[in-house]
Amino acid sequence: MKRSLVALLILMLCVSLLPASLADEAKPETFTSGDYQYILLEDGTAKITKWSGKAADLVIPSTLDGHSVTSIGKKAFCYCDSLTSVIIPESIPSIGDWAFSGCSSLTSMTIPNSVTSIGDRAFSGCSSLTSMTIPNSVTSIGNEAFSSCSNLTSVTIPDSVTSIGINPFIYCDKLTDILVSPDHPALAVINGVLFSKADKRLICYPSSFTAKEYAIPQGIQIIGNEAFSRCFSLTSVTIPDSVASIGDGAFYCCPGLISVILPDSVTSIGDSAFYWCSSLTSVTIPDSVTSIGINPFIRCDKLIDILVSPDHPALAVIDGVLFSKADKRLICYPSSFTAKEYVIPQGIQIIGNRAFYECSSLICVTIPNSVTSIEDSAFYKCSSLTSVSIPDSVASIGDWAFYWCSGLTSVSIPNSVTSIGIAAFSGCSSLTSVTIPDSVTSIGEGTFLGCSSLTGVIIPSSVTSIGEGAFSGCSGLTATVGRDSYAKQYCIDHGIKYMYFDSLDWLNN
Repeated sequence: MKRSLVALLILMLCVSLLPASLADEAKPETFTSGDYQYILLEDGTAKITKWSGKAADLVIPSTLDGHSVTSIGKKAFCYCDSLTSVIIPESIPSIGDWAFSGCSSLTSMTIPNSVTSIGDRAFSGCSSLTSMTIPNSVTSIGNEAFSSCSNLTSVTIPDSVTSIGINPFIYCDKLTDILVSPDHPALAVINGVLFSKADKRLICYPSSFTAKEYAIPQGIQIIGNEAFSRCFSLTSVTIPDSVASIGDGAFYCCPGLISVILPDSVTSIGDSAFYWCSSLTSVTIPDSVTSIGINPFIRCDKLIDILVSPDHPALAVIDGVLFSKADKRLICYPSSFTAKEYVIPQGIQIIGNRAFYECSSLICVTIPNSVTSIEDSAFYKCSSLTSVSIPDSVASIGDWAFYWCSGLTSVSIPNSVTSIGIAAFSGCSSLTSVTIPDSVTSIGEGTFLGCSSLTGVIIPSSVTSIGEGAFSGCSGLTATVGRDSYAKQYCIDHGIKYMYFDSLDWLNN
């Protein structure tokens, strides 16, 4: 989807936000020993930060240059695709986030009894792993620790594990056996489904299961983040009246799910909870729901009925569009709608994160002067949108707000706007000109990246910050800038053609 661009922009953001002196101060000295890079921790032991070898079978050393190795750092062996087997020494108590992520040839992993924690996505994308036995020293397993281990069929979780994060087995589409003991103090498996005992949370319904229907056991209180992710076969899920919370992305990419009735016990629905449930036609939200996250119904391309009562204390539906009453936020304009024009009701103050996500039929959206904020990804990939008039009530345009609105030819940014977010207009390949008002002080990373038709942009002297890649791919661009402005120096530094506001004054003098 957008992950590579996101990663690039995040990397640029992280680098640009740190002053050179602070960056140097925060970065510890790196040492090299053979194929290993490492840093020294406060106790004098070594933390491996990078391995650059090409071996297939690897025994990680217990010492480097006389220093005991006690940690495998974040991404230390990430994408080392030559590795087929790894033995971790007894000196190491933790495996860092993303440590072996993307080691696609890895078939064997020996984790010693010294290891107590496995970090977030530590083995993500190890697609050749078929089974994993976690030693009984491990007490915590991080978020999505084994995600996208696409050939993993079985995993044994010892009684020592007391903490487990967001679905560790998301995208493990061949996983059939999650093994825990009947006496496990923290976890339980019921009919192959993994639960947390402490918070009565459904952690993982394996995506390998082929059943069309599933009834969540009575007593479960939380449907965890990404719990049913990529469960392609499911057409119906019965949610008991003990469930209070539905987590972020809980039913992500369940294309067979047709309808959902939430019981009166549910009080919160997480971000993107039903993202890409492409067969979902209707959903009933009870009056008990008081908290709802970022558009729960992104890419529900057949959703026509979002049902809430007229007396709902927190939510309202107007002409099929879902709103939050408390903050007067537009939550979801269903992508199934085929109208070419939409007028946002007067009084709405926030166009929510991903509110119009991939609403490809819309050509024109009228934004009322009550709106103060256009949040991140609000109009993401509204490819038919041709023009947007932003009222002078709007103070901020969020990250990715109009990303890949490839039909957008013009945009009017009012004097009320003070900041334009990361990649806000990235990929708007039909955009030809933009005038940035004097109220704007910062332009984010990649804001106009890939706007290949952009030939003119007026950047006022009020702008004192322009992120990296803000105009990358705008090969025909000429910027109009002040003579002694920050924007002028930015253009010089980045090879962008520029002219001055007063360039043609000589004609009239």
